[in-house]
Amino acid sequence: MPSSYLDRYARSRSLCHRLPARLKLLLSLAVVLTAALVPARLWPVHGVLAVVVFIGHTLARIPLVYLARRLAFFLPLVLVLSLSVPLAQGFQTGWEIMWGILFRSSVAFLAVVWLVNVLPFDQLLRALARLKVPAVLVAMMAFMYRYSFVLWDELDKMRTARRARSFGRGGRWFAWTTSAQIIGMLLIRSLSRAERIYGAMKSRGWDGRVRTLED
Repeated sequence: MPSSYLDRYARSRSLCHRLPARLKLLLSLAVVLTAALVPARLWPVHGVLAVVVFIGHTLARIPLVYLARRLAFFLPLVLVLSLSVPLAQGFQTGWEIMWGILFRSSVAFLAVVWLVNVLPFDQLLRALARLKVPAVLVAMMAFMYRYSFVLWDELDKMRTARRARSFGRGGRWFAWTTSAQIIGMLLIRSLSRAERIYGAMKSRGWDGRVRTLED
């Protein structure tokens, strides 16, 4: 996974990118909290939030194709979750709650996508530290970001090995079963790698704090 996969447009020079890091973080947090806390009956407020988020993406020059791909991955998961509400009511009621969950989640998701693409991850970590976020959470986010690329490379190698052994044969069921096996093996390798990394860090004096060149 290339380093720009998660924050592809974070190094641009638009108006949104030039805002202070803490301001960008607080703006995104305000949108997410407002979308979560405002009652569904106050739909104009949610409409205003959606417009604000759309304007933010436009000013940041984030392409619509990029947003559409992210939503295409996110919306089916939220739709399945939100459908559980009317399903539990025998599809007689719960539709308003379902649409509220779907719309709120979409607005919050787009706000986070905006933040990721206007604030490089290293600056995000420094902003969180300045806002007195617990150091252990900042450290966990830093390692999650750093080793997501390592795990992606590991997954890519395992996929290549599977294709080399199967020569592209097998139907849909074969693809599902081998994918499940790859996920399980990746989890085992991740746990083993995490133990080795933790031991190496402890032996080098790790005290739980992430330090940068600007500290």
